[in-house]
Amino acid sequence: MENSRIKVFLVEDEIVIREGIKRNINWGQEGFDFAGEASDGELAYPLIQSTKPDILITDIKMPFMDGLELSRLVKKELPDIKILVLSGYNEFEYAKEAINIGITEYLVKPISGAKLLEAVKKVAKTILEERQQRQFLLAYQKEQKESEQLARQSLFGRLVSGKYPVSTLLGEGREIGMELAATRYNIILFQVFTGVDAENYSDELNRLSGKIQEMSENTQGVIMVDRGVEGFAFLLKGAEDSDMDELLSGFSDKLKGILKEYPNMEYFGGVGVTVERLSELNLCFERASHAYAYRYLWERNQIVTGEDKKEVKMVDEELNLKALNVKDLERKAVERFLATGLLGEASDFVEEYFHSLGEQNIQSMLFRQYITMDAYIAAASAVEKLGYDSTVMVEECGDFKSMADVFVTTEQTASYLKHVLSTAIRLRDAVSQKKYAQLLEDAKEYIRENFCNEEISLNTVAASVNLSPNHFSTIFSQEVGKTFVEYLTLVRMEKAKELLRNSTMKTSDIAFEVGYRDAHYFSYIFKKTQECTPREYRAKSSTPQ
Repeated sequence: MENSRIKVFLVEDEIVIREGIKRNINWGQEGFDFAGEASDGELAYPLIQSTKPDILITDIKMPFMDGLELSRLVKKELPDIKILVLSGYNEFEYAKEAINIGITEYLVKPISGAKLLEAVKKVAKTILEERQQRQFLLAYQKEQKESEQLARQSLFGRLVSGKYPVSTLLGEGREIGMELAATRYNIILFQVFTGVDAENYSDELNRLSGKIQEMSENTQGVIMVDRGVEGFAFLLKGAEDSDMDELLSGFSDKLKGILKEYPNMEYFGGVGVTVERLSELNLCFERASHAYAYRYLWERNQIVTGEDKKEVKMVDEELNLKALNVKDLERKAVERFLATGLLGEASDFVEEYFHSLGEQNIQSMLFRQYITMDAYIAAASAVEKLGYDSTVMVEECGDFKSMADVFVTTEQTASYLKHVLSTAIRLRDAVSQKKYAQLLEDAKEYIRENFCNEEISLNTVAASVNLSPNHFSTIFSQEVGKTFVEYLTLVRMEKAKELLRNSTMKTSDIAFEVGYRDAHYFSYIFKKTQECTPREYRAKSSTPQ
């Protein structure tokens, strides 16, 4: 809690009046700290800079620097300060100037100690209310951090779509604290692999994510977007190509340095191409996505660009299938993609998969037939492990034995392979959706049972269903249509309204009952969400007892 005491500074050139104000009001007993005094504005200004009072009481007519000039200087330095002007000159021009400066009260001398104290208390009440509102706002903003994360995800999606006006994107970015203006841009797509089921909750992964976020926030020219199950996106900004090269290299090294502290985890990153316009970020993202697709094909623990190449073995047209080394064909890459790939990545994956096997190799129809058969078998095996009947792939993709037409051209083979992989991923995601439906119901039940606990949080609820907070947050908002905080607040407000309607409990007791230890903050949230105070709600909707 902020200090509830109010600091007062007095500037008055007439020593009798100054001493009278000091001594006739028991400042400490009235809840004020008397921070200092001075006989004119020139002497007062450095003292005010040092003590930073909440209230300045000043005469207007003083030698060296008058009260109005002092007020102008102080308001620039301390815009929240409240200024009470004392004047024996009840003239319109003075009052008008005082209003222009932003002076809180204009008091005409002579004024009694009681009247001055009344005015000071009135101003102090305003200060305390403003402090409380700032506290409430900070608490509310902290609660809304999850919403901010999702807002960043949404904006990033629009940034890389290439479909929105730059002016709109710049404005949206400023609203959520993302300053997008620059002359050079690049993107790193980055993912961490825990070596365990991605759905398993991991404290270690959360700590790592926190370190990555902290490092990003402390690196000038980097904006981090947490994409949930899709990993991280880092938007890099610079002025010149050399700046971008240096930033890209330095930031990549920092990421690698953090991951060295986590030997049980692996990572992979894909880098785009530097562009000069915000409107070209879609091109940059496309290149980064191509590079990012190599995470299914190449060894982990590297950050690559789309220009990076991999040596491939050449296969003769007269292909001997028995001599083929399955490892060389990267079957594990297909299996990895089937396990963790996204539906929208199938096209990029097949393109890069074909590239990794070698252009000349792919020209062999027999080679294409072999790798497609291999992928088909991997897909069929994956969906069977999910509980599907063994015939589902035949129903969805046809009997492989009768698919000779798909091997006529490279394009036909690629198209068919995309279909096979997409089908398997769609079936995988359908199973996940069913599992998530129960998981989210469990999470909502946990919230309904524990909403009265002030300590309930995204982390505790995510842990209750054995998911990482980031993964849980993404799934929850997508499937429920509300963020975790929004849903928790909704549950709390519904219970509060029920108690307001059907009980005579005090507002402070209701606040405690629904999970708020601060009754004022409860009232703040209630009014913000229900557009009326708890008292007003009870007055218009409570049933007669």
